[in-house]
Amino acid sequence: MAVTPPSKPLVAIVGATGTGKSDLAVEIARRFDGEIINGDAMQLYKGLPVITNKITQDEMKGIPHHLLGRIGLEEETWTVGKFVANALGIIDEIRSRGKLPILVGGTHFYTQSLLFKDGLSEEPLLKNDEEQSNRPAILDEPTDILLEKLREVDPVMADRWHPNERRKIQRSLEIYLKTGKPASQIYDEQRLRKELPNDAPDDVSRLRFPTLLFWMHASKEILTKRLDSRVDKMIQNGLLSEVEALHNFRMEYEARTGQDVDQTRGIWVSIGYKEFLAYQTAVVDGSSSEAELAKLKRAAIEKTQAATRQYAKRQIRWIQIKLLNALLAAEQGGRTFLLDIPDASQWDAAAVQPSSDITAKFLSGQHLPDPTSLSPAASEMLNPRRDYDLSQRPDLWGKRECETCGTTSFNENDWKLHLKSRAHRRAVGIQKKKENAPPRSREPKDVAVSQEDSEDVLETYMSTIAHESSDTQLKESTTDEKR
Repeated sequence: MAVTPPSKPLVAIVGATGTGKSDLAVEIARRFDGEIINGDAMQLYKGLPVITNKITQDEMKGIPHHLLGRIGLEEETWTVGKFVANALGIIDEIRSRGKLPILVGGTHFYTQSLLFKDGLSEEPLLKNDEEQSNRPAILDEPTDILLEKLREVDPVMADRWHPNERRKIQRSLEIYLKTGKPASQIYDEQRLRKELPNDAPDDVSRLRFPTLLFWMHASKEILTKRLDSRVDKMIQNGLLSEVEALHNFRMEYEARTGQDVDQTRGIWVSIGYKEFLAYQTAVVDGSSSEAELAKLKRAAIEKTQAATRQYAKRQIRWIQIKLLNALLAAEQGGRTFLLDIPDASQWDAAAVQPSSDITAKFLSGQHLPDPTSLSPAASEMLNPRRDYDLSQRPDLWGKRECETCGTTSFNENDWKLHLKSRAHRRAVGIQKKKENAPPRSREPKDVAVSQEDSEDVLETYMSTIAHESSDTQLKESTTDEKR
């Protein structure tokens, strides 16, 4: 039986931070004459190699890397549309040289948007850079005004987002202002296109190119140790100098322009800067004692470690919920391989050798092994965490309020989580006790009033605790579900 090599192959590497994605990309590029495209939003920024965790020149081993250090610190992170447009151009250039393009990076939103023709329904691609530069002034208004305007033009999306989710509210409104269509309508159109029968050969897969995808993985225990120790290495490699330089840049920029830097966007949300800023400021100030500095440093290290672990968790959830479902829907599960790396000593056997063998077969058009056969972890992890992506299910969107707790949910998943929460069950129990309580016996008026007042205070206090606990738990669940 004749085999047909893919005409425009692409290799993509995803996974949590600290799993060795960049190293594997280099190894594959060396063996198969490839060039590497960065898919990490923070590594698009110039300088700051420690904070952004850029690959070093020595680690590149002579392999060309693209989309590293392209934008200034004062600029916002590239939108997915701008990233995709630039990456597609570079892929064409790499192929024109007869080389293999290899996409690697931790911003899986970028990766998934590049891999699939329709991008992600979470963010329809704007047409060109000119549209993106003509930012409507209303987008700088306070969040409550943005939400009110969004409710006027797209009530479906207004009900989807929590009132504090400024960036998502802002983005949904921006889509309407720049396309003339509500974002919810665009998402529905994309979803319907995906559900249509695929008659044309070009439409058999929604992937832009024949793609081989490697998912770098390590167990939670191993990854946690690796990420925690990496913070110490960041300090040794100059993290504090970069924090100081970034802080000085912000001070100079604000003095020069008279505008405050939005530290909730762009390079300012990179892990390490905000966590170490207080410590670095105290070091430069020189007025703190050694004990105070040691306390600040320990707190900064712990904050950075915690933030890194949370980031890794979000990356894994994206793959499990969004990317795997998209790949399975496109019938591409057979080209998605999880590489489980127990420890550094097994790097060659667990990562380099199997990925090289699989890549060779992929490029020559040979039959690929069953992805679940590579390891127990692969057999377990290659099944999506749930069988749908919330962004593809507008029927599950919508605001619901719990009359018992006063809590608001913005999709069916959040609502179910709330109903199962301990705080909600406790609040329901309190309400039932109150409803089923027997009538109080007659007592002197002043004594009865005193007891009623005490009970009202106690119930109000317990209800408040229930509300706060529910809101906190729900907010954490919501953040994980939506990412």
